[in-house]
Amino acid sequence: MALFWKRKKEDRYITLGLNEPAAKLAEDKPKTGERATLELPANQTATENAGAAQPASPALEPVPTGAEPTPPPARETNLSDASQREVVESQRPVAPEKPQPVARKPEDGRATEKKSAPSQPTPARTIAPSRSPFTTSILGLDRSMEDLQAEEAALEQAFANRFRRAISATRESLSEKIDTVFQGRKVIDAELLDELEEALIAADIGVETTLSILDALRRGISRREISDIEALKAAIKNQLLSILQESEREGIASETSVPEHVTPYVIMVVGVNGVGKTTTIGKLAQRIKAEGNDVLICAADTFRAAASDQLAIWAERTGVPLIQQKQGTDPAAVLFDALKAAKARNSDVLIVDTAGRLHNKSNLMSELEKMKRVAGREVEGAPHETLLVLDAVTGQNGLEQARQFLKVAGVTGIVLTKLDGTAKGGIAVAIAKELRLPIRYAGIGERVDDLVVFDSELYVNGLFE
Repeated sequence: MALFWKRKKEDRYITLGLNEPAAKLAEDKPKTGERATLELPANQTATENAGAAQPASPALEPVPTGAEPTPPPARETNLSDASQREVVESQRPVAPEKPQPVARKPEDGRATEKKSAPSQPTPARTIAPSRSPFTTSILGLDRSMEDLQAEEAALEQAFANRFRRAISATRESLSEKIDTVFQGRKVIDAELLDELEEALIAADIGVETTLSILDALRRGISRREISDIEALKAAIKNQLLSILQESEREGIASETSVPEHVTPYVIMVVGVNGVGKTTTIGKLAQRIKAEGNDVLICAADTFRAAASDQLAIWAERTGVPLIQQKQGTDPAAVLFDALKAAKARNSDVLIVDTAGRLHNKSNLMSELEKMKRVAGREVEGAPHETLLVLDAVTGQNGLEQARQFLKVAGVTGIVLTKLDGTAKGGIAVAIAKELRLPIRYAGIGERVDDLVVFDSELYVNGLFE
């Protein structure tokens, strides 16, 4: 399964030597015919030990106790959690009986064999079910590679299905419009391209992005690379995927771009009120913590009264510590305290909540700049990511917010929330094209784990199923 958070510390892994190459193991193993020798201490010479009598090791002899041999392990039958709760031991093979001595009666001289009582079969013995904690290895060492690969494939398939369901409204809207344009058409003409332009704009892909896609399609038609409707659909799909993948070259597309020795990894989250910023922080903290990382949340939104209270609820729900102060405190001072706390507890990730400031408030934007300066003084390169949370439902209005934040906050990536609740999910393509910023995460539901890493290929494939 693809990890949600790929930035790991080396000391979290236990080295068992199971994956050591055969060559290295052969070096450590003594060669055939050689005996392993122990080197003498530096202050002890060979002559001093030459005459020393070596005590002979006592011979180990088996001690007869008269007890029966230890029975073999019990054989498990087809057990089920609901019915059978016992383990039945199979019967042991019975040794053949020795022949009985023959007795002769003196009167008639005929030999008669002494009959013994028929042997009774050994009854099955029931043993209480073992509750040993070692029946299943938490490291997966008792499972085959095929089992682990099957589980990974199942989890990836489950993620893909959830993501497809989340963009179902967008898929139905976009596919329905495109199918309507292509319905009954066999020839690609100017009228078809005009109707296709309207369909793409209606899906909130944006005017600029739509015109760019159509220009590429017209070039393909003129070169006779696109000659039928199916080829035209494939070309549209390739254009959308190319736009999304091109945006990953700008900003921060992965947390692995920052060296692992730089800790804590500071993520600053910005966005206007109502886009799901607090919920995103809670989900992000939960997903990162679930993979064994130490996470800390900084409640630097001291501008809104209920902001810290809402964040405290998410911190309690996810079990992540929260650094907060009273309302009206300088956000940069709260961030300073959080950075000190993160260093003291050796935290891996610090997620910083900021005020839901409107993008047209210059004084609030200057506050963001101050927080970035404080973070940069305490941790090398901080903040390492500045995520802008956008509501997919707002569509093109979110683009204007992003442009303003990009000027001051130095946004490095986008979190697109409520992707499951809009038919205009094409805004993802518009963001990637116009802002040249990668979409890092997507909110696809209300549950705590409904924040996923945005997959460009899975997104485009889901739109054209």
